[in-house]
Amino acid sequence: MSLTRVHSFSISLDGFGTGAGQSKDLHFGHAGDRLHQWMFATQSWQQTSGSRGVDNVFAQEWGPGVGAEIMGAGKFGHPGWEDDPDWKGAWGPNPPFHTPTFILTHHTRPSIEMEGGTTFHFLDTSPAEALEIARKAADGKDVRIGGGPTVIRDFLAAGLIDHMNIVVVPIMLGRGVRLWDGLEGIENTYDIESVSSPTGVTHLTFTKRTSS
Repeated sequence: MSLTRVHSFSISLDGFGTGAGQSKDLHFGHAGDRLHQWMFATQSWQQTSGSRGVDNVFAQEWGPGVGAEIMGAGKFGHPGWEDDPDWKGAWGPNPPFHTPTFILTHHTRPSIEMEGGTTFHFLDTSPAEALEIARKAADGKDVRIGGGPTVIRDFLAAGLIDHMNIVVVPIMLGRGVRLWDGLEGIENTYDIESVSSPTGVTHLTFTKRTSS
């Protein structure tokens, strides 16, 4: 069976995966791009230049083997995007996903086919049901849970994530949406490895333990 994966999801030292005050111009609220500067500096992101160290190694794992993505309404757009019939996401005409991408929202709409192989589908359903739909679309490949923090938390709480890379960025946001709330004892479900980068971020890898 295909795996359910999270890759390169960044949080602050105090556990926030996005800042407060998200808007059309501030996709991550008051956090701006500070949670993702480590990734922007990698060769994987820049393609022609950039760092080739440990951050790049983790960034390179984001795409290979993924056949579908699931994300939340908050990642797809700013508060109020549901009232804009022309909104097609925050990534321009050619989003980086290049797979069927399923948006979990209470405000469904017809699917949107974008350039580069991305098609946005809109689902009002549970994490387990969404994963079943995404697995069929992935055609044997893995399913990536793209965020935001609420969606990842919901999938973790339901025991649906097999592999996860969380990047702890050395900033304090103080407000926004936290990842870990309500997930006490998660360390008993996963084997956890930690790798520090010279850039100051820490890569945490969670691998779900198999039943003996």
